[in-house]
Amino acid sequence: MANVPIDIAEALSGLPFWRAHDGDRPAITRSLRFNDFNAAFGFMSRVALMADRMDHHPEWSNVYDRVEVLLTTHDAGGVTALDVKLARLIDEAAASTGAKA
Repeated sequence: MANVPIDIAEALSGLPFWRAHDGDRPAITRSLRFNDFNAAFGFMSRVALMADRMDHHPEWSNVYDRVEVLLTTHDAGGVTALDVKLARLIDEAAASTGAKA
């Protein structure tokens, strides 16, 4: 059931640092700030390893100490349980690497 779209509000209900994406497709997004580039890149590396094991990859960008993350399941056309699971793992990684909400 991981590839079944769920309601954005339902997906966000347990994700206090995430918000609905303002774009033209259903997605959730989070902005993170770190102490410096090394901390931001270390966070991204950690998440990349987890995401690859899940075979579910974020859309993201990094500029110095900032990381912008967008999650959606392309083949399902929306947010799924996979996105919620990855968002929770991202939150855990962010907390352990000193992210500022």
